[in-house]
Amino acid sequence: MLQGFSFSLPAGTTSLNLSGNALGNIGATAVAKLLRSNSTLTTLDLRSNSIGDEGAASLAEALKSNSTLTTLSLYNNSIGDEGAAALAEALRSNSTLTTLDLNHNSIGAEGAAALAEALKSNSTLTTLHLYHNSIGAEGAAALAEALRSNSTLTTLDLNHNSIGAEGAAALAEALRSNSTLTTLDLRNNSIGDEGQANIRTVWASRGRLYV
Repeated sequence: MLQGFSFSLPAGTTSLNLSGNALGNIGATAVAKLLRSNSTLTTLDLRSNSIGDEGAASLAEALKSNSTLTTLSLYNNSIGDEGAAALAEALRSNSTLTTLDLNHNSIGAEGAAALAEALKSNSTLTTLHLYHNSIGAEGAAALAEALRSNSTLTTLDLNHNSIGAEGAAALAEALRSNSTLTTLDLRNNSIGDEGQANIRTVWASRGRLYV
């Protein structure tokens, strides 16, 4: 129950949907407090709550000690590089989160690079959604570098990120050594015919590819 940004849940609750509630960073901080003590919640949906970098940082701190949450949606929350970096730091120690949705935020190359560094040591995240951010070719290259050593990520959504042919080329090269990614979305990235050809050449029939 939500009462003045204080949360309590029925015993045994495993899923919580608070999407579109205008929580802001204050509400996100209250949710973070809940995550520190809760031991049953596995799915948390905070879509469209304007939590920003500060709210994301609060949630990230909670994720460092939480050991049950597996799915977190932060879609459309005005999270930028600072918030992404905080979440990335949490991923270094969190060992339960498998799906992180950061679609439709304001994450640039710096935030993508932070997430990429975390992926080099994280061994539980399988799905990362970064649709409609601004990571560019530099961010794509950082993620590509992470894919060379990461062996758990299976789904990567980079739709609408302006990575261009350069970013696609970096990802294609990384895929030569990565054998676990099975779903990759590169639509709306202006990668051109050359970029598509590079990706398709190394992708073969490993799974779902969207270009």
